[in-house]
Amino acid sequence: MKVYGVIGWKNSGKTSLMERLVADITGRGVSVSTVKHVHHTVDLDQPGKDTWRHRQAGAREVVLASADRLAILVEHRGPEPELPAVLARLAAVDLVLVEGYKRDAHPKVEVWRAETGHALIQPGDPLVRAVATDSALTLPVPVLDLNDAAAVADFILREVGLV
Repeated sequence: MKVYGVIGWKNSGKTSLMERLVADITGRGVSVSTVKHVHHTVDLDQPGKDTWRHRQAGAREVVLASADRLAILVEHRGPEPELPAVLARLAAVDLVLVEGYKRDAHPKVEVWRAETGHALIQPGDPLVRAVATDSALTLPVPVLDLNDAAAVADFILREVGLV
């Protein structure tokens, strides 16, 4: 599996770009999975529901299975899982797009908007291979139009050898 990251500060447009990238790349016949890193507690369960009750009883993993979807809830009760451990759980696909995990060791596109008030990550991270922005920037890496998801997808697919 090829892995490519989309990083940036809060409210820079990462999720919107991810959504457009997944649609564009899967439309080209490339299989894609995504990983989204969050900094807050996530619970897909609802108190009192069957799967919540299973977890409360001590189940380490609870699988929800239906005709349309499969979800695995894992109680790891320890430190946050590292990206390689998360990736190891995924079924094989052509490309995994990772939103977040900005300090991990995989190639990335940084999403940057001046209005967030944050400095660029790219100057301090040699794995940021391009910056997608709606601003005019001069950088030592390619500057991509944030509003042109197809061009960002082209760049990523070339980078990982899927063109």
